[in-house]
Amino acid sequence: MAEGEEPPVSYEDLALIEAEFEDVDTEIMRKQYDLSAPLYAKRTEVTRKIPNFWPLVIEQAPPDIDQWIQPHDSRIIAESLLNIEVRRPELDNKGSGNPRSVSIKLEFKPNQDFEDTVLEKTFWHRRAKDGWSGLVSEPVRVHWKKGKDLTEGLTDGAVALWEARKKTGDMTAKTLPEYYALKKKVDSWNGSNTSFFTWFGWVSGRRWVSAEESEEANRMYLESKEKRMKAAKSEGDAAEDTNEDEDQEEENDDEAVEVHQAGEELAISFAEELWPNALKLFTQAQDDDISEIDFEDMDTDEEDEDDDDEPIDIRALVQDKGGKARSRDSTGGGAAPPSKKQKKK
Repeated sequence: MAEGEEPPVSYEDLALIEAEFEDVDTEIMRKQYDLSAPLYAKRTEVTRKIPNFWPLVIEQAPPDIDQWIQPHDSRIIAESLLNIEVRRPELDNKGSGNPRSVSIKLEFKPNQDFEDTVLEKTFWHRRAKDGWSGLVSEPVRVHWKKGKDLTEGLTDGAVALWEARKKTGDMTAKTLPEYYALKKKVDSWNGSNTSFFTWFGWVSGRRWVSAEESEEANRMYLESKEKRMKAAKSEGDAAEDTNEDEDQEEENDDEAVEVHQAGEELAISFAEELWPNALKLFTQAQDDDISEIDFEDMDTDEEDEDDDDEPIDIRALVQDKGGKARSRDSTGGGAAPPSKKQKKK
């Protein structure tokens, strides 16, 4: 290189800068969680006294959540959801772990659909040995009452495969009867979403990553990062390593038996959009109540012509125009759940 000539910028230079941004974001998340925890506790204490608070918040959920809630899910949420709580389990009790791990708990009153009054799912932020990082989660069984399983056996199948793999000690095993049974169920749905509650059976967008693998991968990542800070690896070596890792991950990929298409995205939306913005979404629901009452009065004739397309939202199940709780049969017998309201864009 000629004297005074600037060295070319490499991909490694950009990757190191990106890693430094991630380190800063991690520290910000830790600090924010510590400062906001008392406020969230106070908010929970107050909102528990507000009837239908969380069903109305869910009704205003952002698209990343709303698109996965089916009409039959809306009925359960409207009738039974009592509370939502989001925690960062690796930071609880003054922990210094990864703030991107998140636990989401939904509390329900006794209902006609499942036995559980609490459904809690924890998503661990892990790093795989090939360098991939993201959320993974153990499947959670929903104890559906007879004939009520909205997931059509998908969550039960995910739990069955998980338990079978644990017995063999191989969390990527594909020769098990439970693997073939779950793959058949997933194939029969051809990627369509049966129910929001299928989310509780989600494991990973790629494959399960254990805490032990993640710990070792993080150690290797930090060592590699320190080396790159001193001298960047050659592009040829990096490309060769990546190709080998990709080949191995393709063999272990569990997409064929994953019961939910967007488990990680849904968890992040709950933690970073719905949970922190709950008060704003609840207020928005009250404002929409006023404007939509006027709209419905003006459009009564048109709606009568085509009742099947009537946009009834969660509020139609939990509240009448006067703000009182509405029974299941108040919409005309309650034989079938109403169509879900289209969100305002």
